[in-house]
Order: sequence, then C-alpha cells, then structure tokens
Amino acid sequence: MQLPASEQLKTESGDEPVRKHHSTTAEYDFMVVSNRLPVDRCSTSERNGGNSEGWRRSPGGLVTALAPMMTKTDGAWVGWHGAPDETVRPFSHDGMDLVPVQLSTDDVELYYEGFSNATLWPLYHDVIAPPEFHRTWWDSYRNVNRKFADAVVRYAAEGATIWVQDYQLQLVPRMLREARPDLKVGFFNHIPFPPPEIFAQLPWRQAIIEGLLGSDLVGFQRPSDAANFMRSARRFAGATVKQQQIHVKGQDGHVIHVARARAFPISIDVAQISDLASKPEIIERARQIRQDLGNPKTILLGVDRLDYTKGIGHRLKAYEELLHDSSLKVEDATLIQVASPSRERVEQYRLLREEVEGTVGHINGTYDTIQNTAVRYLHHSYPVEEMVALYLAADVMLVTALRDGMNLVAKEYVTARTDGSGALVLSEFAGAADQLKQALLVNPHDIDGLKSAIMRAVNLPPKEASRRMKAMRKQILDHDVDHWSAEFLAALGEKVVRDDS
Repeated sequence: MQLPASEQLKTESGDEPVRKHHSTTAEYDFMVVSNRLPVDRCSTSERNGGNSEGWRRSPGGLVTALAPMMTKTDGAWVGWHGAPDETVRPFSHDGMDLVPVQLSTDDVELYYEGFSNATLWPLYHDVIAPPEFHRTWWDSYRNVNRKFADAVVRYAAEGATIWVQDYQLQLVPRMLREARPDLKVGFFNHIPFPPPEIFAQLPWRQAIIEGLLGSDLVGFQRPSDAANFMRSARRFAGATVKQQQIHVKGQDGHVIHVARARAFPISIDVAQISDLASKPEIIERARQIRQDLGNPKTILLGVDRLDYTKGIGHRLKAYEELLHDSSLKVEDATLIQVASPSRERVEQYRLLREEVEGTVGHINGTYDTIQNTAVRYLHHSYPVEEMVALYLAADVMLVTALRDGMNLVAKEYVTARTDGSGALVLSEFAGAADQLKQALLVNPHDIDGLKSAIMRAVNLPPKEASRRMKAMRKQILDHDVDHWSAEFLAALGEKVVRDDS
C-alpha cells in the first residue's frame, strides 16, 4: 500500500506504553522491522548521475532475502534511515513502502553503539571481547525498541504478520503483544544466542527473554542457538519448555502464551551469484586480478567485516607461520584480505584495525619481494560484482570466524565455483559449518590445525576438490534465501496446538 507523502511518522520516547491505536490512512498486512531500512543515501556522484530519488537499495544478506518478497506483498519495512537527528517521512522506493524511525545522536551512541554493539554483540559471541554493562545504555535500548514498536502499531492492519529482525530489537515482540494481541509476531536472531552460563552475566537477562517470548515464533541460525534460548527461558523467565514450545506463564502461574523456537539457517540469493559467476566480464575480471598479482600458483582469500569475531588475526598468524616454515613461498602464494570497515566509532574496533594493519605490515615487510606481495590488504567494501570476481580468482577461501551466526561469504564462494574447483577452509564455529560439511572444517584457535587445513586446501587433488564443492553447491542450491524466508513464514503461520498439561 502506498503511504501518502504527508503522513508523518510519530514515535514515543520515555516510558509511556506503546499506543494501542493505529492509523486509518495506511494499514499493512505484513511488516518487516529491522534496525536499518533496506536503503542507503546515494552519494553526490550518484545523484548527479541521475538518481533523483536520493536512495539506493542496501547491500547485505537481509535485504537480499526480504526485498523481493516485500515488493510482492502489501507490506512495509520499518527501520532507521541512517542519519541521526533527521526527520524523514514514510516513502516508497524500488517497489517497497518504507517507514523510517527517527533516532537522535544519543540514541545512536547509547542504543546502537553502546548496548547493541558493546554489550549484546560481545556477550552473544562467547565474550570474545568483554561486554560493558551500563544502565544508561539499557534505558536507551528500551526506549528505542519502544519507538520501533510504536511505528508498527501505528501502521499494522488487524491480524497483520510482523517479522522482527535481530538482536537490536529483542524487546519489540512483547511490546507488540501487549499493545496489539491481534498481531502474529515472528522474530529472527541473525547472530548466535549464548548458553545460559554466559547469558547470565547480563543484568537485564529476564527482560530480554520476556521480550523475545512475546513472539509466536523465534528463529535462530543453528539448533544449538535455539536450545540455548530455551534453556535461558526456563532458567530466567520460569517458562515451561516442551519440545520446541515455550509456555509463558502469567503472574497467577497459568499459561498465557505459547512461543516456539526453531532453527532456520539463512542462505543467499543463489541465482544472482550464479548468474554473475557466468558473465564473461566477471570471468575476465577474475583473470585480471590474478594477472595483477603476478599469476601466483595459489591465491588465498579472506572476506570479512573488520570484526574481532572473524578470526582475522588467527588467519594471519597461521599464514605468516606457513611463510616462515617455507610451506608456502611468496613467489607462489598470495593472501587477499578484504576487511570492510565496521563500527569505527567503537573503541574495540579501532584497536582491532590497528592490530590487523600492523600485522599485515609486519608480514609484508618480512616476506615481500620486488615482484611479489604476501598479503594484499583491502580495507574497503566492494560491490557484489567485484566480490564474485574475487571468488572466481581465489583457489582457497579462508573463513576462520571465532563465532559466527552463519557467514554467508562461505556460501557465496561455494555458489560462485560453478566449475567445481576451489577449496573452502571453514571454522566449525560458523553456522555455515552445519550445512557445508564437505568443507575443510577447522578450530581457528588451533593454529597448527589451521595451518594443516590451509596446506591441505592448497594441495587438494582436483577430483576431491570437485566432489566436495559439488556436494556443497547442491546443498546451497536446494536451500537458497527464498527457501529460508518461505520456511520461516510458513512456520509462523502454523496453528499451535497447546498442551498445557
């Protein structure tokens, strides 16, 4: 449904309850709610080039997964538009109706950079970095979640389906259930969910669990994440768990709601990656990349956000030791490390960038020759066309995450290898390891084991490489991103048979 340009989104702040009424001018039967809208502002050059709307579709797995469905339904996407202290009215772009939520500079600092990314992110990733617990951050997180919930309440039609996305919005489901019990609410957690022994550290653990239990269905990347959540629901919210059903009790001890928790591993747009991998200009670009690097015998590739969960340091250490041992020689092998910028205002990320760039400089200073570079380090984001060319150019893909909800890069690499060549070294701590069992699985903390896996990948016989790659490609082709969204929404629509005995 098209929103009138004059319809101004209004949100609540402070601790007032979410409004229980909704607008009569625009009602939606389906709404996606995420921290960010699926669009970014165009650059000046893009606007000068003729993009008069000023917006372009964002890259990323979530947008790829849901945008096609949004254009086919009477739906709207609720999220922040990316600029603090700026009011943007609801608008349409590329066939999608978009409802912006306004965030202040303080909201971005406290709710997003603070509680979401310096409290929840490290806590949910096995405390690889120490989480910080600040009451002002929590207050902002709660208030911002209320803004998102209020936007949904304002525009949702009677009985609408609402799909809330990710850890930034874990309080929204309960807020919606209290304000609009007619809504069908699903939640998907794109990152890991920690075991109760780690989750217990969070001072607001009960409120988070109760927020998520406002959902009819809570989805996770891995069965272990769903199991961790159900254990926490039992421990911190007093819920009764029967198989995958979580019976939420009221103050009188009676069951007032049944939520379900299941794994729905996310995937990629297989058709897009496969089509790009077959384009002559992409194939030529891959050849050019190899030529620009001096046509080494082996190109190894790492593609990550610059994040401490990705194991970039472990990967560099293993590679440096292989050069030191002469297992690899700089004349024969090059590592391309793409590290896209991430959360650069957060102190831990600034320190990580310094550490990674210092390590790269040390390796290159030690092992480079006039003709050869040991590590080609690229601190940029690249369009998908260039990424596919890199996938085609690389003989070995290194995914060494210390903890990862899924890791779609691994799936993109496998999908791009349409000829069955190439090798994937994959951390067992990435969700993708559950589906890509024919990868060379590693514990990235075991540097000797990681070195062995890299050398095995470098020397993998072509017949074995093809057998492994074909098996992994079949799994991904059978379970693409459309399958993921359809499976979740079908499960959300299922009628739950309550067993209160």
